Order: sequence, then C-alpha cells, then structure tokens
Amino acid sequence: MKLIRTFGRSRQSAAELIATLEVRGGAALDTVMPAVSRIVSSVRNQGDRALLRYGREFDGLPGAESLRVTREEMAEAWERIEPALRTALSTAAEQIRSFAEKQMPQSWTETSADGLTRGQVVRPIGAVGCYVPSGRHPLPSTLLMTAIPAQVAGVPRVVAISPRPAVEALAAAHLLGISEFYRIGGAHGIAALAYGTASIPRVEKIVGPGNLYVTAAKRTVAFDCAIDMLAGPTEIVVTSEKGRPAEIASDLVAQAEHDPEALAIFITSREELARTVMTEVKDRARSNPVAKESLQRNGVVLLTATPAEARDLTNRIAPEHLTVDSFADLSWVQSAGSVFVGRWSAQPMGDYISGPNHTLPTGGMARVRGGLSVNDFVKLITVQEYTSASMRELGPEAFLLARAEGLVGHAEAILVRLSKPRKSRSSNG
Repeated sequence: MKLIRTFGRSRQSAAELIATLEVRGGAALDTVMPAVSRIVSSVRNQGDRALLRYGREFDGLPGAESLRVTREEMAEAWERIEPALRTALSTAAEQIRSFAEKQMPQSWTETSADGLTRGQVVRPIGAVGCYVPSGRHPLPSTLLMTAIPAQVAGVPRVVAISPRPAVEALAAAHLLGISEFYRIGGAHGIAALAYGTASIPRVEKIVGPGNLYVTAAKRTVAFDCAIDMLAGPTEIVVTSEKGRPAEIASDLVAQAEHDPEALAIFITSREELARTVMTEVKDRARSNPVAKESLQRNGVVLLTATPAEARDLTNRIAPEHLTVDSFADLSWVQSAGSVFVGRWSAQPMGDYISGPNHTLPTGGMARVRGGLSVNDFVKLITVQEYTSASMRELGPEAFLLARAEGLVGHAEAILVRLSKPRKSRSSNG
C-alpha cells in the first residue's frame, strides 16, 4: 500500500487520485464490449446452437444433455458436503431470509375525508435469473444472497446459472429448493437469460456479480431485460481514528484477495495508526498472492489533516464496503453499500452470514443505490379511486394544471366528470 497525504506537498497528487477514484467505474468494460456484443448477438439470433457452442468453448460443457442440472444432482451435492457446512449454509440462509422478510415492502391504502382512496399493491417480478460465479473460488453464498430475496418477494420462477458449478453451489441450490440450474455462464449465459433459447426460457431480470465479460453482457442486454447493477471489482474503505491495526489490516487483506483489481483504502488523520496498518497489511498479505498483487496495485492509505476531512473523502469515494469506529459515525455516512460498525464487525461476516446482502454497488454507484434487496424483486403498483366528492374537491385544480400544460384531452377528461350530465331529449318518432 502507498501512503498519500491530502495536505502539504502531496496535496495536489492526493486531489488527482481522489478525483480519479470518484469517477472509477465501467471504463474497463469498453475493452471487451466488441467481443461481448458478438456473443450476445449470436445467442439472441441463433439460440441454443450458439449457446451450446460457446458452452463447449468456454465452460467445457460436454453437450446439450448436461446443460441443465437435475434435482438428483443437487440433492447428491447436498449429501456430499460436510455436515458442518450444511449447518453453516442453513444458518446463513436463515439469516438472509429473516433480513429480507423485514425489508419486504407492504401493500396499503388510505382514504381521505372527501373520499379519495390511494395506496400501493406489491407484486413480484415473474422470473429472475441468478448468476453464480465459479472462477477462483466456489461462491454458494452468492446463490443464497441472490435467490433468497427473490423467494421472499414471491418470484414464481428463480433460475440459477453457473459455469462449471461447484458442489457447494449445487448443494445451496438444493437447500433453497431451486429447480432450474444450468451449467452455463459468461456473456452467452447472460444472453440466454435475457432473450431465451429452446433450452432456457427468458427471465425478466438478471442479478448477481460476474467477471468483466458478464458485466459487459449485462450492460448490453439492459434495455431488453432488467438487471440489478453493473458490479465491478470488490471495494473496501476503512475510515478509523481508533481502530486496532491488526483488525483493520485483516479486513483490507480479506477484501483484496477477491481480485487483483480490488480496491482497498484506509483513511485516517492519525499518521502513527496509518503506518502501523501498512506494516500489518504487508505482513498479512505476504502469503496471499492475490491480495498482495491487489494491494500493490490499488492499496492506498489516505492520511488527512482532520477527521472531518476523512469523513468527507469517504463519502466522495462512496465505497462498496465501509468500516467505521462506532454507531455514532453513521450520522455522517451518506454513501456506502454496506457499513460495518466497530472492531468486532469483520467485513467477511457480511459476505456470508449477517443477513444484509453482499451484492453491493461498486464504482461509486453507492451514491445512488444500496445493495441488492427484496425491493429489487417486486413492483410497487400505485392505486387511486375517486368518489364524486373527491373529484369535485380536487378535479378543478387538476383541470387548471392540464390546461396550463396545453393538454386539452386531459382537461376534458376531468371536466366531463365535473359537469352535470345533460338530459336526453325524448322523441315522439
């Protein structure tokens, strides 16, 4: 990690670095977009023929008969894993489910004195595809984090895809009762979910993190199929004035080991703490090659003039994961995916078992949204019903607004309800 002071001689270089961090994001996607566009287009136009061709090339898929994982294979995977891991997966699932249930929005209506009834009804999305990476590490936790909120929301069809799915991911699918699981991934898997093929019916939304090709594919299909967010490399910021160096360093190393491109930042106004954390990080990353590479590339300690400046920089960076010293610090946190409070709240606890989702906004997107939640899987449909009394109360003002906008049809649709009905003339023939 490198130490950069935000004051004194290094003020300008610090300002340039922070400005770069504020606009980090999807630039790397541009390098793979031509290849991804070709793959997505092929699957969209050729269906299974292209999907299976890419599956053989990139995922080692033997043939069409092995594309879909059977329920028996998922049940067998559940039996193959250690009993202790089955218990851990079950505990994590319970924690995630209980948190999602508390997040679930409610239907409601209210009626005013003049008779206007308004409210909302909550309805689930019809079909969701959950992407489960299977690169460096098996990630059953990602399946739990993406599928459980969808189930809590009442999504009737939850589909999982993963290239070369690990036994742990298949076991997690069995635990959740998932019936559709496909051995496919990459940009071609995203395209299949978005547009559908003979083997994989299309879904209405795609969620879950993936590599650069997966993220670029999600961006490509986003106008045709909803997505959760464009997830980049993992990010961690620890902003602390009194944390323990070993604990701060261990969290920085833990998130850095996800990816050589991961971003790890420590922000403090205490120079002694900054230097001690840097020493701890170096020692702890020595035998962790991925974390070591990541920290050498992207590890930064920002030494600020004051604690207030440290807090301001934290919000400007808008990190995916943020650790702070105490609950009182939440008063200044404005932009972060998920916040970990105090020395006992190791960030990996949030990756697995706390309950809040670990699919979180990266690249500064925490300025405008939080992590994946049950809210990503429902539609809030608003409802309104007028009585004649409420129309007489509010209609004239709506009429004036419509007329001011020059929308004659709007105004007349209101006026016809405010006017007394004309009596029809009788005729003697």
